[in-house]
Amino acid sequence: MKYDFDKIINRRNTNSYKWNVAENELPLWVADMDFETAPCIKEAIARRAEHGVFGYSDIPDEWAESYAGWWKKRHGWEFEKDSLVFCTGVVPALSSCVRKLTSPAEKVLIQTPVYNIFFNSIVNNGRYVLESPLDYDEEKCEYSMNFERLEKDLSDPQVSLMILCNPHNPCGKIWCREDLQKVGELCKKYSVTVVSDEIHCDITTPSKSYVPFASVSETCKEISVACIAPTKCFNIAGLHSAAVVAANPSLRHKVWRALNTDEVAEPNAFAMDATVAAFTKGEGWLNQLNEYLWANRKFAEDFITKNIPALKTVKAEATYLMWVDVGKTGMTGDEFAQKLRAKTGVFISGGSQYGTTGENFVRINLACPKSVLNEALERMNGFCK
Repeated sequence: MKYDFDKIINRRNTNSYKWNVAENELPLWVADMDFETAPCIKEAIARRAEHGVFGYSDIPDEWAESYAGWWKKRHGWEFEKDSLVFCTGVVPALSSCVRKLTSPAEKVLIQTPVYNIFFNSIVNNGRYVLESPLDYDEEKCEYSMNFERLEKDLSDPQVSLMILCNPHNPCGKIWCREDLQKVGELCKKYSVTVVSDEIHCDITTPSKSYVPFASVSETCKEISVACIAPTKCFNIAGLHSAAVVAANPSLRHKVWRALNTDEVAEPNAFAMDATVAAFTKGEGWLNQLNEYLWANRKFAEDFITKNIPALKTVKAEATYLMWVDVGKTGMTGDEFAQKLRAKTGVFISGGSQYGTTGENFVRINLACPKSVLNEALERMNGFCK
């Protein structure tokens, strides 16, 4: 079946967080997509809705089986179904892990620039952020891990947890097996637990797959918790359905207790049906989505290179987010985003919220019909002239 990602869907006046903007504005900021979800998921939700009773839901065996089958087939990672724990979202899981696996005033390491909500999950729970910046190669326009810096930071006895972003948001990097193995070895050496946010793992270049952190080695498996979900890749974040995977029984028990204590371990009436449908019937839709998203990325990269030479796009292999260096415009990323929105209505994200090293960058969401993306780029071009 051929799916239509060019279709314009009016999301205004639907209580959309992303589209709660002025009439002339084009929002390319928060990470949700402007595409309908896969038909198999819509059908599963419709069947569940037809039943008409929406009481408390249990977690069936099919839920865990769908996760295990998907990761084995698509990513070559086999895990026991019993190692899975349901949660209502990756962000609630991150916050629960911070509260349970660290003590107040300890430090949590993150590799910046990185997803801004990591900061919230750490600071709002009385812990300190330790930024361990990635290296940025301006010539190649790509990021890499600085292992000398990482080891120095992990050796701080106040660091007890590292939140890994795999694949990385916002720079779109898929970490290789060798890099992840080094991270695992260093964290083991300094008794640091790893919580790996892998929510973007299924949005990759059509020829690539990501490497699950826990699949790399026995060490990585034993010291880590993975946060995974169908919500980002199938555009169903509003259904609040995710999972954590922890092979280590002791670690899994702590996380299970944390999620239950925080009351984020019970599904809504549609979460199970949507998840099972996504992971058992949605692969064809997802494959076409990735083709479309990467065509959008190539279109945006070519447009910026040809028309807006002051901007430089960072090489990416994953996510539908574009990280753009605006340093040569003479503006910070925040200034660029604010003025762009004020003058053209294009709403993108300034980079400082992703850490100190994001100051000269902006983040652009490419997950929209090409015609919408083209309109946003044309407006951006006019702003930069």
